[in-house]
Formats: sequence, C-alpha cells, structure tokens
Amino acid sequence: MSASAASAPSEDARLRYVLRLADTSLILGQRLAEWVGHAPALEEDLGLANIALDLIGQARLLLSYAAELEGRGRTEDELAFLRDAPQFLNLTLVEQPNGDFGRTLVRQLLVSAFQLELYEALKTCADARLAEIAAKALKETRYHVRYSASWVVRLGDGTAQSHARVQDALDELWPFTGELFAEDDVDAAMVAAGIAPRAAAVQARWSARIDAVLTEATLSRPADSVFPWHGKGGVHTEHLGYMLAEMQFLQRAYPGAEW
Repeated sequence: MSASAASAPSEDARLRYVLRLADTSLILGQRLAEWVGHAPALEEDLGLANIALDLIGQARLLLSYAAELEGRGRTEDELAFLRDAPQFLNLTLVEQPNGDFGRTLVRQLLVSAFQLELYEALKTCADARLAEIAAKALKETRYHVRYSASWVVRLGDGTAQSHARVQDALDELWPFTGELFAEDDVDAAMVAAGIAPRAAAVQARWSARIDAVLTEATLSRPADSVFPWHGKGGVHTEHLGYMLAEMQFLQRAYPGAEW
C-alpha cells in the first residue's frame, strides 16, 4: 500500500512503534551479551556474542530514527541509557532471564522467527527509513533463526535430559508469545498507514516456521493462554528493572561521560 493510499499515522504512534522494535532488539542483545565468557563452548560464546552485536546494531539504527521522530534533541545513547523501565516498550519475552543455554536458544528462536516475518513485511512498507532498516536487519535475522533452530533441534532431539529441559523452557516461555500478535491502537494506526503488517498474517507464518522446528526437535507445542504482560505498553516484569540497573549504571553514574 502506498503512503498516499493510506492514512498517515500520528507521529506519536510512529515513534512508539519504532521504539518497540528498537527496545526489543536492545534488551535481547543485552541479555545475550550476558553469555559472553559463560557459554558452554568457545564457538557458542562467539556465536551468541555476534547475535548480540547484530541486535544492538539494529537497535542503534532504530533508536536513531526514534530520536529524529521525537524531535527533542536526544541521541540514541540517551534513549538507551536514560529512560526508566516504564518508558521501555520492548516485548516482555526478551527481558526474561537467560536460564540455561537451552532456554536462551528457545527464547531466541521464538523472537527471531517473529522478527524475521516482521522485517520481511516491513522491508516494502510505506516508511522508507523503516523499510531500509528492516532490509538490513533481515539478512542478520535469517542467520539468527538458523542458529537458534539448529540448537533447539539438537537439544530437543538429543538426550532425555536435554529434551526435557528444552520442553520445560518452551512451556515456560510460550505464554509470552501472545504479546507478539496482540494488536493495540499503535499497531492499528501503523497498519492503516501501510507501514505495519497485520498481526494475523505475521502470526500464521511464524506459527508455520515454529511448528516445523518443533516437529523436527520432537517437542510439543504448548497450548496458547491469556497473557498478563504488556511490555509494548510499558508494563513489564520485575526482570527489566534489574537488567536496566546494570546496563545503565555507567552512564547514570557519570552523566555525559565520553571516551
């Protein structure tokens, strides 16, 4: 849909939508960075670090765009390090603790598969800047899906212990996936503007991709359930506050510090 054929979204809706994308990548990148020096093998240490860098790179592009949309003279760094938890709009799933290696990869698969389908749609959207960012992110996200899917299959179809632990992780994280496809006023405005895809379309492709991986991994898809989390609206679990306290410490302890 062309921009002229669609209704223009409010600047606040566009800003919040871009911040949702940015914050989701930023917080997930920070979570993965916690594995540096702690992964079960050097190769996986580097693999998770590279995905974390990809996500933080995506967050930088999106936060820079958000700063321009906001028009208050703030920078990407200020948006990342000088907002409090209620001002973050990331999906609640990405702020969940890493747990063990298998749990981290299950979470990564669920999020990366979602981002893949979303960026695929956004690369041809009516917002040229967002389309450009999505096209770049898409190349990296394809790898993120391959990496996480291969590990979920390896662990799910591995030993009895690895299978049980990955299934437990999937059961625990699955309720958070409901938020990925819950449309609110911001989503509706962006859909009407020809920018965001309909959640139902993204969900159908995401489900097909996830089901294929779960089948190969001999894992059972959990039943859908009502979710009480609304990270996209700034309502988070307690985990985000603790993460931000660590992530933002240096900037808040030494305001405006430059290196």
